[in-house]
Amino acid sequence: MRASTRPARRTARVEYTLPREAASARWARQLTTGFLSGSRTSPEAATQLDEANLVVSELVTNATRHGRGRCRLRLSSAHGTVTVEVRDDGVRLPRMRRTGLEGEGGRGIPLVQCLARRLNVTVAPGGGKTVRAVLDAA
Repeated sequence: MRASTRPARRTARVEYTLPREAASARWARQLTTGFLSGSRTSPEAATQLDEANLVVSELVTNATRHGRGRCRLRLSSAHGTVTVEVRDDGVRLPRMRRTGLEGEGGRGIPLVQCLARRLNVTVAPGGGKTVRAVLDAA
């Protein structure tokens, strides 16, 4: 029998259902902070706390404003990454909009694209979509 010299990899995942309310983005940030600061995630995951909270806030806000029904927030940490997934039952896909200097909206998706290593949208066969952002945790 041989002892492994490789460090143990921590993998953790949680999922929350949030109401379609403006306060859901705040709750989602609190849940994200708790998850990434917890003992189930690697110490590297906590280094992405600010970026993850910004991504979560943008995606949950979009889901509650433009989606239908409740939204689901799934967070996972594994192999040097933090993954944020937000699902809602709406049919409208996120899109880039032109915004003027005085515009208040339309900057969320471009901001998430800048922070994430990968950003994709998956359309569910029965309706709805999942927006997934993968952040580097190292």
